[in-house]
Amino acid sequence: MATFVEVHPDNPQPRSVGKVVERVREGALVAFPTDSGYALGGRLDDQQVKDRIRDIRRLDDRHHYTLLCADFAQLGQLVHIDNSVFRAIKAATPGPYTFILPATKEVPRRLLHAKKKTVGVRIPDNPLTRALLEGLGDPMLTSTLLLPGEERTPTFGWDVKEALDHQVDIVIDAGEVSTEPTTVVDLSGDGAEIARYGAGDPAPFE
Repeated sequence: MATFVEVHPDNPQPRSVGKVVERVREGALVAFPTDSGYALGGRLDDQQVKDRIRDIRRLDDRHHYTLLCADFAQLGQLVHIDNSVFRAIKAATPGPYTFILPATKEVPRRLLHAKKKTVGVRIPDNPLTRALLEGLGDPMLTSTLLLPGEERTPTFGWDVKEALDHQVDIVIDAGEVSTEPTTVVDLSGDGAEIARYGAGDPAPFE
């Protein structure tokens, strides 16, 4: 059974966050709220985390996993950012956007899109998510918690626990959460392409 952790949405308790961070370092898969719905996440360098996310969501090798970053410095270590898009990305972060970009050698090959060698990156604007990232000190491997056959992510932590009680290790509840996922912007080719419309305003990239 998954451990159920309740935190304050605006001021997550450091002790609770610290316990979750410790478990994540040990390899736990956690379901947690972000600024654009629930996500599944864990250690970037843990193969089992990727495999478990893949199995829960029934993903194929064309799926773009998202590397959740605490700041622009972390993001810049993981992807190649052309000068022409630097300002646009900088202006949109932190926020509900995922950017698909060519990965650097810092990213394990198993996390890359099979053909494009790209990966999704984002910097969230959410107190809990940012506290987790700051405590961990490293980016997290994540994917939107969109279950097969569902069009929306869960709204409350207890919905997640009921659905995934024996498939994840920790479920964090921080009250009601938006069900709108990130806006996904593919910047890996010539120009910008909106791969998914979501919570982030697409206008700067259209």
